[in-house]
Amino acid sequence: MADPTDILNWRRLEPNLTTSGQPTEAQIAALAPLGVTRVVNLALHTHPRALPDEAASCAALGLDYVHIPVDFQAPDEADYARFRQVMAARGEACLHVHCIMNYRVSAFLYRWRREAQGWSEAAARAELEGVWRPGGVWAAFIGDLARVSEPHLYAGEHYRAPRTGA
Repeated sequence: MADPTDILNWRRLEPNLTTSGQPTEAQIAALAPLGVTRVVNLALHTHPRALPDEAASCAALGLDYVHIPVDFQAPDEADYARFRQVMAARGEACLHVHCIMNYRVSAFLYRWRREAQGWSEAAARAELEGVWRPGGVWAAFIGDLARVSEPHLYAGEHYRAPRTGA
């Protein structure tokens, strides 16, 4: 089955790891046939784009659901520690990790790939910048101190995203 083209900021990063912005109910249902067995949500349930009961939607489809509510204005180390636990425990499971726009997710994955998987700065940065270039608190969160006083920049809006081949 082909990867979806209608999910906001969809990315297949590995055979068993996909990411995106907030999927709809129908888009979540389309994840299971792709082999996804667990959905990890980094967004707040109170966001206007959040689903009314994503945990129940996933359960009805036989998907495990993990919620790590990350405040976009204040990402913290406890959130990241929980994310690292989920990633370390995934084994061969096919994970779909999302938030509202795939900004939180791409920043968390940038750190995880650098810190837990030993990726080079260039490789991890290319995937991150395929979605956005964090500024402010998110630049601080990923350790990019040169961009802390800068605004966020978004691929396709403010710059052309690097091609990663994925």
